[in-house]
Amino acid sequence: MALTKVLITVKTYPTISTKYEELVCTAGFLENGSWIRIYPISFRKKSYEEQYKKYDWIELDLVKNEGDFRPESYRPRSHEGEIKITGHLDTKNNWVERKKVVLSGKIYTDLAALINEAKDKKICTSLAIFKPYKILDFTVEATDREWDKARLAKLEAERQQGNLFKQPENPFEVVKKLPYKFSYVFEDVQGKRSKLMIEDWEIGALYWNCLAAHKGNEKMAVVDVKRKYFDDFAKTKDLHFYLGTLYESHAKNYPNPFAIIGTFHPKIDIQPSLF
Repeated sequence: MALTKVLITVKTYPTISTKYEELVCTAGFLENGSWIRIYPISFRKKSYEEQYKKYDWIELDLVKNEGDFRPESYRPRSHEGEIKITGHLDTKNNWVERKKVVLSGKIYTDLAALINEAKDKKICTSLAIFKPYKILDFTVEATDREWDKARLAKLEAERQQGNLFKQPENPFEVVKKLPYKFSYVFEDVQGKRSKLMIEDWEIGALYWNCLAAHKGNEKMAVVDVKRKYFDDFAKTKDLHFYLGTLYESHAKNYPNPFAIIGTFHPKIDIQPSLF
């Protein structure tokens, strides 16, 4: 699959890997409207020209990720392969151009039905658009504040070894770990109640920006994040979830392998009255 064109709709918050340092899972739509997952990509180590945003059209050389059983999963042919940004869909006219792509395919409303598709080996759905019936809550839970120390130590040792041969002009720093887990609690069309963690890059960036604005006051930063995702997105927007399975959870047949890997939140369209 050479020079594949992809509309990026998902970028997860970075995780660290002893093989590639820092990784981002990217997903989006092909020109035919089907889903594709691109992993791994060391996104922040890419040049500025290659650091795509959500809703950018990009072109890159992809091959099937043979280490991932999920049918939507591909990887760059080369870890250092070039990524070309070819366009961008903006938010004009209440996201009309984005809606043409994102909302043109299947939209799930029954979570159990989606999970059954994920567990069906013939279908193995691992990426989807989901429309919650009702948002019940937005939760915040404290979690580990630092990355695994052994993994970080291995990365640093490898980096120092590399520096014996070439000292980088701008040494790469691993992204800070989020100290909180953010989740939506919601009901689907069948009345099933679920709680799913949000793993989107944007919620992480929002937290750090709010923390800086409040001069390090975490309580106030968390309040701002909830205000955006619950008071704004959930109450005033036409909120949809981008759902994706977590590799290990899917492989080990967990009851629900999905997480929220992004949100789609245009304003609610109000049809003008005919009378």
